[in-house]
Amino acid sequence: MGLTYSNLTLKNIIGQQTIEICALVDTGATFMCVTEEMATQLGFDTTEVATHVVTLANGHQIKAPRIAPIEIGFQNRTYVTEALVLGNEALMGVLPMEAMDLLVDPLRQQLIVNPEHPNFPVALAK
Repeated sequence: MGLTYSNLTLKNIIGQQTIEICALVDTGATFMCVTEEMATQLGFDTTEVATHVVTLANGHQIKAPRIAPIEIGFQNRTYVTEALVLGNEALMGVLPMEAMDLLVDPLRQQLIVNPEHPNFPVALAK
């Protein structure tokens, strides 16, 4: 087993800027995270957005800029959400993965559409 990366499309819903990224898929993380450069390419000024207090893997808490609304695209799925701006690579956490009904295939190290729902995402509402 190793790391899983996936190609995603990110779109600023307001400004319509779109970028293609390669993100680390992390089932131990919660949010979508992007780098400062990606946020800038999407048209956001991270000095003018709200922040969110998050706890990092090492236990430290920081305030991270929060950009929104962004649309995450993967294959035949999209999800409108927010992203935190931190780190030196993009990271896709479980909230967008669950909303888009995506799974990690650990043997092939790939992000995949849930084979039980290949045509559209199905999420629990309870």
